[in-house]
Amino acid sequence: MHTPTAQATAAQAPARYDSVSILLHWATAALVVLQFGSAETWDFFPKAVRHLMIIGHMSFGVILTAVILLRILWRLAPGYSAPAAGTELMERAAKAMHHALYTLIAAEVPLGFLTRWTDNHALSFFGLLIASPFGTFSRATGGFVDEIHDLNAWLIMILVAGHALAALYHHYLLRDDILRRMLPRQAR
Repeated sequence: MHTPTAQATAAQAPARYDSVSILLHWATAALVVLQFGSAETWDFFPKAVRHLMIIGHMSFGVILTAVILLRILWRLAPGYSAPAAGTELMERAAKAMHHALYTLIAAEVPLGFLTRWTDNHALSFFGLLIASPFGTFSRATGGFVDEIHDLNAWLIMILVAGHALAALYHHYLLRDDILRRMLPRQAR
């Protein structure tokens, strides 16, 4: 069986991401940063504002669920092809980063749902309550799930920061088109 070389793969790959991939990428980025920022800051606000921030966090978590599912389905669709990252090492590093981010975000979504449900509260989607399909949980179980959700969020943000720094490194130091390929056409 013949395996294509990095050069052969690069020759077949598109020059930039398609508009749906770009939209889903930036929607994911915005939602992940919004989710992390709200969770890390709501304790600094009065109780009424904190409550609204928590409802917003849950609601945007449901939207993030839909965006991630769309993103995965889009990438798995027949004919989808991502631009080549350059050398074989860069290609592998990019794929490893993307797989890690997808895996952690895909894990964070059900952890978010479970965090609310193991705290024995309904999940709220802009005020529409989604009751737990499970029974009640002990405080220890709720605390454990909360911790895992928090740790996973920090792992995501560390990888997001590394991902952003890598894009900036490519743009400003290597002066290649890695970053521009993910920007909307008007921003290029």
